[in-house]
Amino acid sequence: MLIPPATRQITGYIRRTWNDSPLVIILLLAALFRLLAAFFARGWGMLDDHYLIIEASQSWVFGHDYNRWLPSTPGNTGPSGHNFFYPGFHFLLFTLMKWVHLNDPQLKMLIVRLIHACFSMITVWLGYRITETLEGKKPARLAGILLALVFFLPWTSVRNLAESTCIPFVMLAFWQVIRPGGSLRPGIRWLLAGVFFGLAADLRYQLMIYPAGVALVMLFRQSWKETLFLVLGVFLSFFVVQALIDFFIWGYPFAEMRGYIGVNITDRNSYFNLPWYNYFLTVGGLLIPPVSLLLFYGFLRGWKDHLLIFIPAALFFLFHSAFPNKQERFILPFIPLFILLGSAGYYRYITPSGLWLKHRKLFRGGWVFFWIVNTILLTGLTFMYSKRAQVESMYYLNRYPYVSMFVIVDEKEGVPLAPLFYTGKWPEYPEKFPTDTTVFQRVEVLAAGPRLYHPQFFLFTGDRGLAGRVVRARKSFPLLVYETSIEPGFVDKLMHRLNPVNKANRIYIYRNREFYKTSIR
Repeated sequence: MLIPPATRQITGYIRRTWNDSPLVIILLLAALFRLLAAFFARGWGMLDDHYLIIEASQSWVFGHDYNRWLPSTPGNTGPSGHNFFYPGFHFLLFTLMKWVHLNDPQLKMLIVRLIHACFSMITVWLGYRITETLEGKKPARLAGILLALVFFLPWTSVRNLAESTCIPFVMLAFWQVIRPGGSLRPGIRWLLAGVFFGLAADLRYQLMIYPAGVALVMLFRQSWKETLFLVLGVFLSFFVVQALIDFFIWGYPFAEMRGYIGVNITDRNSYFNLPWYNYFLTVGGLLIPPVSLLLFYGFLRGWKDHLLIFIPAALFFLFHSAFPNKQERFILPFIPLFILLGSAGYYRYITPSGLWLKHRKLFRGGWVFFWIVNTILLTGLTFMYSKRAQVESMYYLNRYPYVSMFVIVDEKEGVPLAPLFYTGKWPEYPEKFPTDTTVFQRVEVLAAGPRLYHPQFFLFTGDRGLAGRVVRARKSFPLLVYETSIEPGFVDKLMHRLNPVNKANRIYIYRNREFYKTSIR
C-alpha cells in the first residue's frame, strides 16, 4: 500500500519534532486532552471536589454557609479543620463572576475547569524540564509524555481536588531546588522554592513533608544558608498565610490547622483503614503493570542519584502508607515525582542492562500493552460526565425563576446531597430529619404550613416504588405533575454494575402546578 506523499511529510515532520523538540509535542498533547476534559468531563469525582470547594464557596457568595464552617453561622461548633485557602480562591472567583453578571452554573464550572487545566500544564512542562536536567532528553521525553497522557491525569487536572491542584506548586518548588544556575542568585532560588512549597501546603497541609525532606538533605550536606532561605520561604507563604486567614475568621492564628490535626488524629481509623502496602498497589495499578513495575524499579534503584527529590517523595509515600486513613486521591502529589524519578532510573539502569538487550520484545510488548489500556481508559475518563443525573436535575431547576424549595424522595427514603450550585440560586430542601421522622412526614408538615414553605418541585430518585412514592406525595400536594426525567451518565451506570454501592439512579422531576402552571422548556 502506497503512503501518500503528504502523509509521509506530516509523519516525518512529527518524527523530527519528537527527536529534536519533544517538549512541543508533549505540551500540545497535554493541552489537547486537558482542554477536552475541561469541556466534557463535567460533574465531579468525589464528594470533596464539589461539596467542600464549589458548594461551600458559592454558598458564601449567596450569603449562606452550606457546611456551617463560619463562626457566625448558627450551629457552628468551632474550627472544623477545613482549610479556607482553596475555597477562598473560588469564593473570590465566583464573586467576580457575579459582579460581571456571569450566572450560568455550567459556564461558571467550565471556566473553573479551564483555569485548572491551564494551571496543570505547569506540571507537564516542569516534569520534562526537571527530568531533562537530571538525566537528559530521553528520560525527559518519557516523563513528559506520561505526565501528559497517563489516563487519570487530564481528568484529575480539571477536578477541584486540593491533592491535584497543589501539584504545580510542588513542581515549581522542586524546579527551583534542582535547576542549574541562571540569573537568579542561589539564595533567591531557595527562597522561591520555600514559597512554592508553602503554597502547596496551603492547599494540603501534608505537603509540608516535601520541604522538610529537602531541608533534611540540605542539613546533612551542611548547606545552612540554603536551608535558612528555604525555611524563610515556607514561613512567608504557609505560616503567614494560614495565620492571617484564621486570624481574620476566628480571631486567632492556626485555628483550622489545629482542628485538622485534631480531627485526623481522633478519626484516623474512622474512614478507609487499609493495610500499609495499599499505596504500592494503588500506584502500581494506576500506572498499569508491567510499566508501573519498571518505574518502581527505576525510582528505587536510583535513590542515591537524586536525593533532593527522592527523600521528600519517599517520606511522603511512607507517611501516607503508615497512616490508617488511605484514599486514592491522597497519593496524587506523589505521582509526578514518581514518574520523573522512575523515568530517570528506567533509562539509567534498565535500558543499558543485559536483561533489556536479551528481552527487547518483551519490554516493547509491555509498553504496547500499557498504551493500549491507557488509551482506552484515557478516552473514557476524558469524556466522562460524572454524577450526570444529580447535576442535570439541579441545572434543570435553573430554568425556573424563584425556586426556593424542593423535596428529594429517594427510593430508600434517604435524602442524597443535592448540588445546589447548579440551580443558580440557593433553594432549601429537607435534608436531615430526626431518626423517627420520614421524608413524607416532613412533607405533611410543609403542606400544613404557609404557602411560602411549599416546595415547587419534587425529585424522585430511582425506579423502585416510584408510583407509590408519587401517590404519597400527591396526598399532600395534589397538583404535582410529571415534568421530565434525567438519566445517569454511561460511566455512572457502568460503575453501578461493577459495584452496586455506586449509585446511578434515574431522577424523575415533578412540578408543583401551585406555582408553575406550565412547563418551561
